[in-house]
Amino acid sequence: MLAKYKIAYAIPFHNHEQSHDYLTNDPVACEEALTKMLDHGFKIKTILHEGVELPGNEFDRLVKTAAGILASNHLCRSLGIDKVEAHHRFGVPA
Repeated sequence: MLAKYKIAYAIPFHNHEQSHDYLTNDPVACEEALTKMLDHGFKIKTILHEGVELPGNEFDRLVKTAAGILASNHLCRSLGIDKVEAHHRFGVPA
């Protein structure tokens, strides 16, 4: 059975990249994985939903959501505030 979401990404290492795939059926887990990949600087190649590559606007929406979560996490940790306050003050996802 196919996983609903498949993220193809690469980990840069010296002068080459090592390719990996992340598989999940949970859209929240997909966003969390993207958040961690962005945080570590991994190269996100493609995102597939039920075996079909996401169109550009849906790919961008998922990456934008993950970037917002990452920004929220960093703000909360650096400023010692909770997610609700970060959302209210800075407009990042709660």
